[in-house]
Amino acid sequence: MKEVIVKDERLQQAAMEGMDAFVKVFVDAIREAIGGELTAETMGELNSDQITLLAWDMLHEEVMDGGFVQLIHNGLGEFIFKNPFAKAVKLWGMRDLSKLIYEGHTLWLKHREEIEKDCTEEEFMALFERFPEFDDLDDQFVESEEAWMDDIAHYIDDNLENFAVIK
Repeated sequence: MKEVIVKDERLQQAAMEGMDAFVKVFVDAIREAIGGELTAETMGELNSDQITLLAWDMLHEEVMDGGFVQLIHNGLGEFIFKNPFAKAVKLWGMRDLSKLIYEGHTLWLKHREEIEKDCTEEEFMALFERFPEFDDLDDQFVESEEAWMDDIAHYIDDNLENFAVIK
C-alpha cells in the first residue's frame, strides 16, 4: 500500500473552506501518492476507500461538467459501473447514490456502444438529444451533489485512517 500523506495544516485550512475543499485535500493526496493517474497497477497500491473516493471524484467531475453521457463517452462508464463503486458508496451509507449508479449501469449497458464511439463535437452534442433517459439521472445527481459531498466529507472525517496519514 502506498502511504498517502496529508499535512495537518492543509487539512485544517481545507476544513475551514468547506466540505468540497476538505474532500479535495484527500483526493489530491491520493493522486499525488500514485503519480497522478489511476491505473490497474496503481489501484493495487490503494485500499478500497481510497479507490472509491477517486471514483467519486471522477464521477463528480464528469457528471457536473457534462452528465452521464459525457462520463460514458469519455470512457469512464466501465470504471464506474463495472467496479463495485455502487456497493462501496452504499456501505458508506449513501443508498441514494448507490441506487443512481445502478440505474446508470442499466442505461450504460443498453447504450454504451453507441455513446462510446469516436465522434465529432457535433455528433457528441447530438448524443444528449438521442439519449434523454440520462437527463433524470443528471438532474438527480446535480440536485443531490451537495448532500452527497457532505456525506463523503463526514465519512472521510470518521475514517481518516482509511484515507491518509495526517502529519
